[in-house]
Amino acid sequence: MTDTPDTPARPLLDATQARLLGCLVEKEATTPDTYPLTVNAAQSAANQKTARDPLMNLDAGNVQHALRQLETMGLARQHFSSRADRYEHRLQAALDLTRQQTVVLALLLLRGPQTLAELVTRAERLHRFGDADEARHAIERLQQRELLVVLPRASGQREDRYMHLLCGDVDGAALAAAFASSGAAPAGAASHDPALAERVAQLETAVAELRAELDALRG
Repeated sequence: MTDTPDTPARPLLDATQARLLGCLVEKEATTPDTYPLTVNAAQSAANQKTARDPLMNLDAGNVQHALRQLETMGLARQHFSSRADRYEHRLQAALDLTRQQTVVLALLLLRGPQTLAELVTRAERLHRFGDADEARHAIERLQQRELLVVLPRASGQREDRYMHLLCGDVDGAALAAAFASSGAAPAGAASHDPALAERVAQLETAVAELRAELDALRG
């Protein structure tokens, strides 16, 4: 991709930075009362056991270091206070994205490859897409800017899956083969009743967010 003054360069993140950036975007929408996030709240968000793929177990030191690196890249901004330093994302501004595009990227950062239907459903608490076409348009614009890629379809798969490129280029064929060999959807997706499983995941996420809020208040 040839960058022009009007096209911000694509950042290159490691897995920890990617997870935290996605968390900052998510919590801005879902827990506005405790946003920007403290390091402890960001750690709790990154280590959630629901709505995350893969699962992580990051310590506070790694989280703080990654947040500072995101700030250096212009993707996060630190707020200083007498009680605890807090961080907010700058993803939308830094890459000149729409809200729709920002939400799609955040979901991919948090949960890995997903279909259009999964993205629309899971975006509900961050941004309610008017219809699938609105989400598809955001995906197409991200693809044009080489921030997202369409993965090859796995054997028996009827829908395309999409993956962000903020951690560099991906081996689409290998990912497709992994889906095919597992015979199941990615972690967090449902095999029998997707709508019910997603509602359960949302409830579990809400509980995790309440715990993070309590941790933040105690901190």
